[in-house]
Amino acid sequence: MAVTFEVIHKDIMGRTGKLRVGDKTVKTPLLLPVINPHIQLITPQEMQELGVEALITNAYIFSKSKKFREDALERGLHDVLGFDGVIMTDSGAFQQSIYGDVTFTNSETVQFQRDIGSEIIVPMDIATHPDVEEERATEELRVTMERIEEAMAIIPDGHLAAPVQGASYLDLREEAGKAVSELGARFTPIGAVVPLMESYRYRELVEVVLAAKRGLSPSTCVHLFGAGHPAMLALATAMGCDVFDSAAYALYAREGRYMTTKGTLHLKDLQELPCCCSVCRTHTAQELKNHPDREKLLAMHNLQVTIGEIATIRQAIVDGTLWELVDERCRSHPKLLAGYRALLEHAEELESSDRVTKRRFFYRGTESCRRTEVLRYHRLTERFETGKQTFISMTGEAPEENDYDTVFFFKPPFGPYPPEMNEVFPVGMCEIPDWDEAMVTAGCLGIRHMIETHPESSFTVYCPEEWQPVTERELAGLEVTYAEL
Repeated sequence: MAVTFEVIHKDIMGRTGKLRVGDKTVKTPLLLPVINPHIQLITPQEMQELGVEALITNAYIFSKSKKFREDALERGLHDVLGFDGVIMTDSGAFQQSIYGDVTFTNSETVQFQRDIGSEIIVPMDIATHPDVEEERATEELRVTMERIEEAMAIIPDGHLAAPVQGASYLDLREEAGKAVSELGARFTPIGAVVPLMESYRYRELVEVVLAAKRGLSPSTCVHLFGAGHPAMLALATAMGCDVFDSAAYALYAREGRYMTTKGTLHLKDLQELPCCCSVCRTHTAQELKNHPDREKLLAMHNLQVTIGEIATIRQAIVDGTLWELVDERCRSHPKLLAGYRALLEHAEELESSDRVTKRRFFYRGTESCRRTEVLRYHRLTERFETGKQTFISMTGEAPEENDYDTVFFFKPPFGPYPPEMNEVFPVGMCEIPDWDEAMVTAGCLGIRHMIETHPESSFTVYCPEEWQPVTERELAGLEVTYAEL
């Protein structure tokens, strides 16, 4: 296969990896800045100097361009754009969905992309809007799959991307994921999700992506079409997306919008530039507002912030701290927080992909109680060895007399743990503030699971007085003795 994907590190469903395209290798998660050959605020050469390893451009624009079409056919995209990294081309399907005037056929656009030297080629899929009726979404998915199969006959060497469509119908998204995997696709964009992101429908975006991921092979490199705002990239990575593309860095700059990892600001409102990029450290806010190249400089800032966020995400995956990063980023907007909570609703599904050990667990509120590490630990309690008489101390105090066969201590939100695990992840690497009801409730679920899976043992729980009502509520119906030391 000309396109292969190797996973190096995992955290939640996020991966760092190596995407090999022909004889080139790029790191993932990966950002593909969108290039319009007619409007280049930042040239591909300047992008490469900033560390951009791959970009995406539009085959339809090249095909209709009097200025660039023949040059691209004669010299190839890399020479025309002056970029020696990986170049992906979109087919024009997005323009078709917006303007409806694309005259390319599927076979024509696929062959044209091959002729101009594109390294990742996209067929003319139908970008079905998330809100269409199911009957239409089903029919358009059928046409998309036919076009993917047709394109694979033209491009049999693995350079073809196979988009996953299906609107907002989760069964169709999963079906499409399975279908492209069965065709052997190794690079699969999840398409037609821009309307969800533009309207801040992140909860729906999570459901759509996870549905597609259920159908896709774990070895597939997943590209989230049109995602490029730094505030949502951590969430998208946690869903299992590996590649992102966006023209937002340039589009926002034209509107005077200043990107940050916490959202978008308007340059006209800024007195300071809260960033360490090359633009912000060499200009004051007033200088940038009045600069003759303001639009380009603002685009440079936007792109650098996005590239920096991709690097931050990669490091978080290596460290095993992606949950903390997602939590931090998603508190910048209520709709992102809704998406984060939607992702947590799938903790059981995510847990099978998450890594077993991590650098740390920082408790950041109620959402932390629903993380994959907590769910996994609760299941782990069934493997603990318990004696006939088992004591669980929620205060850290052990019984003075040797009346118990085994003694466990308690760390919320995880629950009971044997003394030997005091310095082992997750208990030993868990940092929590003062106890709150959410974390104690979660920890008691761990106690409940251990009691329920050890019917041969009798359990005595020693609980701080202030948390006695919560503990008794969560352990109601179980045979438990409450001790006084």
